[in-house]
Amino acid sequence: MPRTIHRIAASGAALLFGVAALTACGANDSESGDSGDGGGDSKVIALLLPESKTTRYEAFDRPLFEDAVAALCDDCEVVYYNADQDEAKQTQQVDTAISEGASVVVLDPVNGAGAGGMVQSAQDSGAKVIAYDRFIAEADYYMSFDNETVGKLQAEALVEAMGDKGGILMLNGAPSDPNAAQFKAGAHSVLDESNIEILEEYDNPDWSPENAQTFVTDQLSKYDASEINGVYAANDGQAGGVVAALTGGGVAEDALPPITGQDAEIAAIQRILAGQQAMTIYKPIPIEAETAAEVAVALANGDDVPNPTETGIDQTDYEGVPSYIFTPIVVTKDNVADTIIADEFYSVEDICTDEYADACEAAGIS
Repeated sequence: MPRTIHRIAASGAALLFGVAALTACGANDSESGDSGDGGGDSKVIALLLPESKTTRYEAFDRPLFEDAVAALCDDCEVVYYNADQDEAKQTQQVDTAISEGASVVVLDPVNGAGAGGMVQSAQDSGAKVIAYDRFIAEADYYMSFDNETVGKLQAEALVEAMGDKGGILMLNGAPSDPNAAQFKAGAHSVLDESNIEILEEYDNPDWSPENAQTFVTDQLSKYDASEINGVYAANDGQAGGVVAALTGGGVAEDALPPITGQDAEIAAIQRILAGQQAMTIYKPIPIEAETAAEVAVALANGDDVPNPTETGIDQTDYEGVPSYIFTPIVVTKDNVADTIIADEFYSVEDICTDEYADACEAAGIS
């Protein structure tokens, strides 16, 4: 009989995809290296992620996807690759996945706009391609969060925290990442209509905290710290680099300006509780990774792809590609307990280490 998987959602309840169309299949033989053997009679599903500097990919997306496939398919095998932000390497990995017999390629591209060749190679081999988290125009399916909404939510929170006045530094994501352009467009749609002045803007070529820290450190030679009244950081890794640069430049931790983020990294949640970061965007990764697994297993089995039955998923066409779009959530000090902790994304013990015990207590988290 078909199996379903337990999914964590923003409501804190288990969400079940309608998987009646899925043929039950059980545990996969996931590979921990760059590729698997693709041998035997297993149905090979390739998972290709773009980089590891953002902690979500290795800590959440990969294990959640692999576990979901294992729960759904006995004779499915996941072969896994990480491109380390290298487009050429990812192209080679797609070729390897095809040679391993992958019938489904779940691809989070380093460069979505340039991924058409990889998609064509996979499709020419008979494989279906799921664009995961980043849009690829040529893909068979696409799933991600509402990325322009992410940018709008970040900017709205920043404008509110700043009282709609003052100057900011704006740190966007990699120009090669189509999501980054959407975050940026969403943020600008709010910031450009506000009274906030963008002092300097930076497109971080690899999303790295190190580049973010260097950029902000350089700006401190142009602007007095008192002129930087807020920072739009497109993700939590960059927010960490911003905090390091500002505190390294002499700004006290309790005098940091409002700083945004995204991905709900544990360090960001701790910074939020400690008053060093204003907010982050929580994208419940389980719903994305597990939906990708369910669609991938259906495709591998030759079944109809499942239709979402729960809230939080909008099944639509995005630029002509059948898509599953998920809802992002703003997290501040006031709702950490009701979102991150309630969903068991992190435990109290994970967050409230000795260094942050007082901050947790002040926020009513214990």
